[in-house]
Amino acid sequence: MTNAFDAHNPPSQELIADCVHCGFCLPTCPTYQLWGEEMDSPRGRIHLMQAGLEGAPLTDQMVEHFDACLGCMSCVTACPSGVQYDRLLEQTRAQVERRHERSRSEKALRETIFSLFPYPSRLRKLRGPLRATQRLGLDRALRRTRLLDRFFPGLAAMERLTPKLGAPEKLPEELPAVGEERAVVGLLTGCVQDVFFSDVNAATARVLAAEGCRVVIPRDQGCCGALSSHSGREPEAQGFARQTMATFAAAPQIRTVVTNAAGCGSAMKDYGPLFAAENDDATTQSAQTFGSNVRDLSEILTELGTVATRHPLPVRIAYHDACHLGHAQGVRSQPRELLRAIPGVELVEIPDAAICCGSAGVYNILHPQTAAELGEAKAKSILATKPDLIVTANPGCLMQIANALEKLGTPIPMAHTATVLDASIRGLPVESLVTA
Repeated sequence: MTNAFDAHNPPSQELIADCVHCGFCLPTCPTYQLWGEEMDSPRGRIHLMQAGLEGAPLTDQMVEHFDACLGCMSCVTACPSGVQYDRLLEQTRAQVERRHERSRSEKALRETIFSLFPYPSRLRKLRGPLRATQRLGLDRALRRTRLLDRFFPGLAAMERLTPKLGAPEKLPEELPAVGEERAVVGLLTGCVQDVFFSDVNAATARVLAAEGCRVVIPRDQGCCGALSSHSGREPEAQGFARQTMATFAAAPQIRTVVTNAAGCGSAMKDYGPLFAAENDDATTQSAQTFGSNVRDLSEILTELGTVATRHPLPVRIAYHDACHLGHAQGVRSQPRELLRAIPGVELVEIPDAAICCGSAGVYNILHPQTAAELGEAKAKSILATKPDLIVTANPGCLMQIANALEKLGTPIPMAHTATVLDASIRGLPVESLVTA
């Protein structure tokens, strides 16, 4: 059997050496908490990476441990030695995708995911049939048969996660600032976000405009590459990244690119490392510059300082930290600050908030059983806070937690941070958020 890793950007020996195997990562790792297996902890996976560098083969068992990781980055936050596990994981997953032969069923599911989700135009073609299915109740009827769960668990997970679809909200190519223009920003509309959560994009644009931003929304934008990058599909991720950078570069008035999806923001801020092993200094530098100009919605609003009047929203909110916002980007205080500034809002913290909800990009489709266990645990933690509304900043988390709550028979309204801010600025009644 051949060595686990080839010569192109293997897991960095220097980064591996930073791990002192102290164990601080163990209580924060979702899979270690579920199974108590050392090789399903960050330090265990780092041990496997080291073994691969020393010549061990890339066995099916080794790949299972790498695949089982959610990539939630909770261990990065917890690590006192500053181990860049996120970088190591992406290097390793790129090796796995190049060098490991997956089963036919695994290949089929992954190809379905990656030939669909990163392409908004393809997703839009499904939107009409999905909406009709929901309106006729056929989705619930299919779910009751459990045929998909039995024969196609990945597809069953996709179906369960699909949010309730309403009429899409379309955005113009540019939205002028309300009052004095304080900044010019570009808005990433995303893939799943654009097709299934167009209301969140519309709310984001209105909030930015209300806060004095001229919002430029390029028509020809596509996927940022987040799903591909986090899944080890390196060439594909680089292609999407180049397209995204070129799209926003074509609008030179844009100084900042704003995203309202945690995974997208994390990926775009990391464009530099995505190209670091390509020996293309110009592209790497451009990618680093682009990444330094990316902001989550909550970041740009707190940096600018809010000026739009907030109307009261008497509501008890449980705020959920999306992993790729809190752990990967370190954005935690900003959304809380914005929500607390709304008169009438009572913000409550969720127990075990650092543990992933199980969404993790496409993890809940590739590993539906594990994701379901994590989703149930997260839902129970949220229920303990007795909220009127759950708020988060990532489409995957919205779908995952809503599905978990529905399974428990205790649905609670959910909203994106942007939707709550928009409702307050526009003076909408609290019922617009908490009425299903």
